[in-house]
Amino acid sequence: MSQKKHPCPPEILSSEVVAKSKLFTVEALSLQFSNGEQRLYERVKGGKRGAVMIVPITAENELLLVREYCAGTHDYQLGFPKGLIDPGETPVEAGNRELKEEVGFGANFFADLKTVSLAPSYFKAHMHILVAKDLYPERLEGDEPEPLVVVKWPLSDWQTLLEQPDFTEARSVAALLLLQQFLLKEV
Repeated sequence: MSQKKHPCPPEILSSEVVAKSKLFTVEALSLQFSNGEQRLYERVKGGKRGAVMIVPITAENELLLVREYCAGTHDYQLGFPKGLIDPGETPVEAGNRELKEEVGFGANFFADLKTVSLAPSYFKAHMHILVAKDLYPERLEGDEPEPLVVVKWPLSDWQTLLEQPDFTEARSVAALLLLQQFLLKEV
């Protein structure tokens, strides 16, 4: 069932860069809504590249995950391989590259699980979540500052992954649940 949508977004009356770093530009927007209400919003100005997350499944029905350092939480998190889409790449090409860089495998089969938005109230960022199968060994040099720990997890034991204290990233949790939906359709 589809809900009625608003006819158009609010009008942007003005925008101003209020902070800038090497990675982020914060923009203040003065908005006027269709009912005349005016508000000031801040957002991280996003790029147009997008990102991918890959849920790789081995021939032995194991999920391949990586444990890597996350500066936001200042700890190591367990999650699926992911990265930015380079200019000129499709999501599948980026997914295959990231797989090779992060877990040392490429894939002959990819399927799109869903494209998700990340904190849409604050920035425009989309991540393509893909499942990868028919893996083959191939490694590319990545941009990580230290080697990532690759973790194999039995697909049949996917629910216990949700109980792991370091498996908390919402995108990885969503990817795992979307994978279950995909696998049910495959049967």
